[in-house]
Amino acid sequence: MSRAKVVLAYSGGLDTSVAIPWLREEKGLDVVAMTVDVGQPVDLETVRQKALASGAVAAYVADAKREFADEFVAPALRANVLYEGVYPLSTALARPLIGRHMVAVARQEGASFVAHGCTGKGNDQVRFDLSTTGLAPDLRVIAPAREWKMTREEEVAYAARHGIPVEATKKSPYSTDENLWGRSVECGILEDPAIEPPEEVYGWTTSPLAAPEAPAYVTVAFEEGRPVGLDGRPLPFHQLIEQLNRTAGSQGVGRIDHLESRVVGIKSREVYECPAATVLLEAHRALEALVLPRDVLDFKRSVEQRYANLVYDGLWFSPLRAALDGFVGPTQTRVSGDVSVKLFKGKATVVGRRSPHSLYQTALATYSTGDTFRPEMSEGFIYVWGLPARTWAAVEGKDAAATARPPIAPS
Repeated sequence: MSRAKVVLAYSGGLDTSVAIPWLREEKGLDVVAMTVDVGQPVDLETVRQKALASGAVAAYVADAKREFADEFVAPALRANVLYEGVYPLSTALARPLIGRHMVAVARQEGASFVAHGCTGKGNDQVRFDLSTTGLAPDLRVIAPAREWKMTREEEVAYAARHGIPVEATKKSPYSTDENLWGRSVECGILEDPAIEPPEEVYGWTTSPLAAPEAPAYVTVAFEEGRPVGLDGRPLPFHQLIEQLNRTAGSQGVGRIDHLESRVVGIKSREVYECPAATVLLEAHRALEALVLPRDVLDFKRSVEQRYANLVYDGLWFSPLRAALDGFVGPTQTRVSGDVSVKLFKGKATVVGRRSPHSLYQTALATYSTGDTFRPEMSEGFIYVWGLPARTWAAVEGKDAAATARPPIAPS
């Protein structure tokens, strides 16, 4: 009689490797490992072999970098998502993609369960659980780390007893996560928010103090809000991100130190490196400012904040996200053109932008020869525009006069 199956989101690290025999012994399940490459430094075949060596009955791997960029990062960029105005949501955007692959494998394998290695304290447990709920509410989610309560030392011993290969390197005090859109670092000395992050926590970016003395310039081409080329050369979006990460990172661009409000209510200090995201978000906002009218920009900012919170909270697969995309999409039809960005000593500064749909008209903006603006029309505009305020002030003045007490006569 065959046993029920569980699809495990497998990274190849200690937690998920230990989870394989734990799920088999404690839950009586056959484990199918699923590894999704979203740009993290991983050799997919090595990870697959390790999953099998740890006891998985099958191991799937997927190179999903293009999928991640096109279907998750691109919509987020068009919405200018920054959680709490700071974090480009690199980790948060990858989790629903991984969840989608897990559900697909569960359907293929006839599994009744999915599992992940997240603890009960972080955000990712919410994102994996809700991605499963949004795509396949019949599947049950198991989170071994929420149940076993093992210390790292106990996990290492458990791995040894089960013949699981564990790297014999000293454990870093930091916990990291990487994908195309960014790198996150937490734990260790970073848990004291009063201490400046030491240089050792950074892996993608040069210190701004050590960055080149000469600035670098990049020009990003957009079509309908989506980056399609870099410095005059068309590139697939995922490759454009990879190249910008290197170029901007070498200039110290993309370092973020964030005191973050987690979904579960905990305040957490997170350090991020997001070179490409920093450049592209700056460029995209600058191009929108050139081609979109003020009322659209104003309203879109409120949508962007809601969109960012929704992604952070694990609700990618929700009717609200689809509805917000329904608004964002039409705003991007004219967001096409080129944006030049100066990279220097940790800063990304937009220094030029052009678009065939530009609302900037030199003949209206100039104070020099060729000015076509009609200043004589301004007085009438100001009169009508200020009429509500003028009426309010006049009525307020009457009310004040009617209720005023006479001054007291001097004695």
